[in-house]
Amino acid sequence: MPNKQSEPAVLFAALGDETRLALVAKLRNGRPSSISELTIGSRVSRQAITKHLRVLQKAGMVHRARAGRQSLFELDPRPIGEMQDYLDQVSKQWDQALERLKAFVEK
Repeated sequence: MPNKQSEPAVLFAALGDETRLALVAKLRNGRPSSISELTIGSRVSRQAITKHLRVLQKAGMVHRARAGRQSLFELDPRPIGEMQDYLDQVSKQWDQALERLKAFVEK
């Protein structure tokens, strides 16, 4: 489990790949999907999809459940909410820094 400081980096790194972003988009419907379903319409092999899903799992964005012999994958939206909170915090810090710079320049 990554430490608290590295979590944003882990999440952003997990989403820093076009295939993983596409997988998140496919999973955002809230319905668990199999690797076969996630491979439909993709130029990526099932093995590659599996590897990308593992990255998303390690980042805590995707959970896997077994249904008989099949693995089903489901998106956990909480890390995306945490990313939004992080970006909001960074944005606020930049806004404050720019306000200080503006005040300094206008003196």
